[in-house]
Amino acid sequence: MKLSEIIEKKGKSISFEFFPPKDEAAERRLFGVIRRLESLKPDLVSVTYGAGGSTSKGTRKLVSWIKSETPLSPMPHLTCVDQSSEELKAILEDYRKMGVDNVLALRGDPPQGTAQFVAPKDGYCYAVNLVTLASGVGGFSIGVACYPEGHVESSDKESDLRYTKLKIDAGASFAITQMFFDNRYFYEFADRARKIGIKVPIIPGIMPIFDLGRIGEFCVKCGAHLPEAAVRRLQSLSPEDAKRVGRDIAVEQVADLVRHGVRSFHFYTMNQAEAVADIYTRAGLDRL
Repeated sequence: MKLSEIIEKKGKSISFEFFPPKDEAAERRLFGVIRRLESLKPDLVSVTYGAGGSTSKGTRKLVSWIKSETPLSPMPHLTCVDQSSEELKAILEDYRKMGVDNVLALRGDPPQGTAQFVAPKDGYCYAVNLVTLASGVGGFSIGVACYPEGHVESSDKESDLRYTKLKIDAGASFAITQMFFDNRYFYEFADRARKIGIKVPIIPGIMPIFDLGRIGEFCVKCGAHLPEAAVRRLQSLSPEDAKRVGRDIAVEQVADLVRHGVRSFHFYTMNQAEAVADIYTRAGLDRL
């Protein structure tokens, strides 16, 4: 079922994100993770797409397994990286034949070793082109990314938000935010989005802090802000205690969003089950 229709009907949604495994051992572990989180009955699960096309085949393989072996609805990511428009159209037509209802259209990161994104031969440079292409193929509810703190490559938040609106106007029916750790960014972003006429659901993307060092690297790369208060709570702890407190921080973040009326959530799971399941339950999402 299309996510836009689910949210319209239920007034809420839960989704989990996975990345394709790199080997058979990781594949077996991920299948176990998906089975564990399946019990939480998410409305969909997204499957990422590797930089430089490195996991494009893995994306399709995982999407196919989820479709055939579980009751879950997969949402593959689609990017501009190293693919022509005809190749992208073929991928979308393949997903449509598989019965995929939702896709997430993203420009993608510059290929490894390059500083700037350059459109591939006969391909695209912007996510809005993917939205237009997917709309033309038809049959999908199309999601896009949005950035509460502004895209790292954007000159300012206003121009970044205008680009988000272009993606919505091109046919996207929902938006999922990049990770953020201070909810004030989300509330301010959502308010600005509504004021310029963005009416589709804006779903917060929640990243539990599994590892402070790794999250710090992610933040530098994508321009997200990690609050100093969170760093102080985590920096002197043992790895196990840090994981526990990282979960606490995510529970607090989600609970605050719920208090402010948010009813849809997207979790960046990092292919881990127990932490996400714990946060889901302790934040009361099972009772919404």
